[in-house]
Amino acid sequence: MTDLTTFIAGLPKVELHVHHVGSASPHIVAELAARHEGRSPVPADPAALATYFEFRDFAHFVEVYLSVVDLIRDPEDVWLLTHEVARELARQQVRYAELTITPYSHVRRGIPAPAFCEAIEDARKRAAADFGLELRWCFDIPGEAGLPAAEETLRIALDERPDGLISFGLGGPEIGVPRPQFRPYFDQARAAGLRSVPHAGETTGPQTIWDALNELGAERIGHGISAAKDPELLAYLAERQIGMEICPTSNVRTRAVASLDEHPLPRLVEAGLLVTINSDDPPMFGTTLNDEYAVAARLLGAGPGELAALARNAVTASFLDPAGKQRITAEIEAYVASAG
Repeated sequence: MTDLTTFIAGLPKVELHVHHVGSASPHIVAELAARHEGRSPVPADPAALATYFEFRDFAHFVEVYLSVVDLIRDPEDVWLLTHEVARELARQQVRYAELTITPYSHVRRGIPAPAFCEAIEDARKRAAADFGLELRWCFDIPGEAGLPAAEETLRIALDERPDGLISFGLGGPEIGVPRPQFRPYFDQARAAGLRSVPHAGETTGPQTIWDALNELGAERIGHGISAAKDPELLAYLAERQIGMEICPTSNVRTRAVASLDEHPLPRLVEAGLLVTINSDDPPMFGTTLNDEYAVAARLLGAGPGELAALARNAVTASFLDPAGKQRITAEIEAYVASAG
């Protein structure tokens, strides 16, 4: 695996499913926790965070995730987090990333929407200058907060419309949060030119994915691993080449899948789906995007050629402009040729 690890480390990549707060490094989380010590259960010791980030189930993961969200108190915190996330992605040879951001969670904690959007936009521009990384935003409804959160997320998206905003999403728990109720908000977001990228079929069955497709107009599916249980759905997704944002380690850490050996990634690839590899909330799950490519290599028995194909899939499934897609695809091809 050493040669393959080296290949993965240098492979130009696109990241399509990675969360803003969930990408906060232990160093940054600990620094923020120290600023707010006594007002947060989050440990201010980076070494203690590994234990804090051990999740009993998906509901516990959401609880811990929101405790980290509580540490983001002002626009300076937002800027620091965003810039550091970009630094880590660029270190892994990520050229373009669509970062899932949940503005509602920050606005309801007292950061004005204009200031929040100004902070992420300034960090985005600095990331391009500092790291050569192109960032775009998916504004995400926290499903556990219900329709008021959907209303406010849509309002922020349409009223503020930061330059980097490209898509509209839905995250949080799936159980007890049916997708169809969010249709009016996705309809308005899509009418305004935003792309539809809801989470679906991670902790629930294939029907949630069907609902995301039929009710929310999903152009990509966040997770979507339960599609493996429905041959008709697999055929539908394969025929239309709808991008699948697969995050293997995340699915194990949140107990959506019992073990990596039982992960349905091979079934999804065998069925001809447009599978992409992503990291979700990497520090919380003790992983990186490079690690996820290594996991994919093991599960698929894949070598450099197959891993490069997964990297190209992410370019194809992205909402990058055609010239940008061509540029990164050419870089992948040149890298593979030089590595061969």
